[in-house]
Amino acid sequence: MQVRIRKFFYHLFVFAFGLVMIYPLLWMIMSSFKESNTIFTTAGTLIPENFVLSNYSTGWKGFAKISFARFFNNSFFISVTATLGTVASSSLVAFGLSRCRFRGRRLLFVAMLLSMMLPAQVMMIPQYIWYQRLGWVGSYLPLIVPYCFAIQGFFVYLMVNFIDGIPRELDEAAKIDGCSYYSTYARIMLPLMVPAIVTACIFSFMWRWDDFLSALLYVNRSERNPVSMALKLFSEPVASSDYGATFAMSALSLLPAVAIFIFFQKYLVEGISTTGLKG
Repeated sequence: MQVRIRKFFYHLFVFAFGLVMIYPLLWMIMSSFKESNTIFTTAGTLIPENFVLSNYSTGWKGFAKISFARFFNNSFFISVTATLGTVASSSLVAFGLSRCRFRGRRLLFVAMLLSMMLPAQVMMIPQYIWYQRLGWVGSYLPLIVPYCFAIQGFFVYLMVNFIDGIPRELDEAAKIDGCSYYSTYARIMLPLMVPAIVTACIFSFMWRWDDFLSALLYVNRSERNPVSMALKLFSEPVASSDYGATFAMSALSLLPAVAIFIFFQKYLVEGISTTGLKG
């Protein structure tokens, strides 16, 4: 009986804490069904008195004759392309650091770990000057190309630990069969790294989808804006803000990340739980 009572209060506490954490999200979603002029006057009530769908139709029309579907397409293009580049480059670098023995390997690994501790704001101005001299400002290149060179140490570190847990006997057997390093990587490692790769894909897609600062710095045309930047334009300080449309499009912008997490959560848990285990 005491065990049941403790479990009851434990789950009650977890439920209450989770409800408090998720309440702002619920408030935003419910406010998207309220009339715009009543959102803040009825901020204390979660359930709308009158459900309206006009906020979604108004928000989907976008602004400046640009539909919000265009912004979704822009975000999908940036997120998917950058994610593919991140996963491909990070897995290749991780394989080299884990399986190849060469001079300076430890130094490169330490430099990769140090890059994880370096705040992105430190590199913001040098990167902007560099991309400006390359003529990339105003395009998607600064949002995509750098991620094709394994610049995110978190994913490299994640995959290095995962590869370290794969028995080296598989590499030796592949080498005896005549496989080179590239063949071993493509035929042996990649199929075994699926959980880690899916984990990296989920996090990379979510980070690129939510990236607002990069779009603010490098994208200077309205029709090229991703969703994160387009949502900000609904609330310009010099014009009247349509908070109903803003909340409606914000709710829709959560759907891709939530859908990806739901469909691939099995691989996400497996990739995180098996990372770092030694074979």
